[in-house]
Amino acid sequence: MKKAVWIVVVMLLLTGTSVFAADTLKIGFVDLVKALNESDTGKKAKADLEFLIKSKQGAIDEKGKAIEKGKVDLEKQASVLSQDARKSKEEELERLIREYQRLVSDSQTEVKKKESELTGDILKDIRAIIQKIGQDEAYTLILENAEGQILYSKKEIDLTDAVIKKHNESRAKPKK
Repeated sequence: MKKAVWIVVVMLLLTGTSVFAADTLKIGFVDLVKALNESDTGKKAKADLEFLIKSKQGAIDEKGKAIEKGKVDLEKQASVLSQDARKSKEEELERLIREYQRLVSDSQTEVKKKESELTGDILKDIRAIIQKIGQDEAYTLILENAEGQILYSKKEIDLTDAVIKKHNESRAKPKK
């Protein structure tokens, strides 16, 4: 994807005579991660995710303590338990471990799904805002500064703060 964007930029620059003859080349970029994390809805989504993670972590910790208690009890009682009783305790401990692993896996899946839902909606809105800015302000190209891929640019072409502001404004308006 990154190569494709750079190929487009190079092609625009190489065929620049026709582009420059019609219009001046206007390029901007947006840091989507920053826009997501610093927008009001992004901050709320992050707080919601943290709450979900804490609630899941509480259940996981509780199950982990039960396993540790079971291990300690088994070690203490190992010498006095009959073979059948010991086997029964070991099976119970294995069942608790499987439940723990399933709980961890299910919790991770649920958190990832919730994160995807929350961020997907926000990114969809942010992309629509970027599209509108591009059209309204006659940009030739707006790039994503993914993971700091743009090594140098003039500060004026960074549209991230403007996108965050417009996104916050659009969410603050009462919907009819």
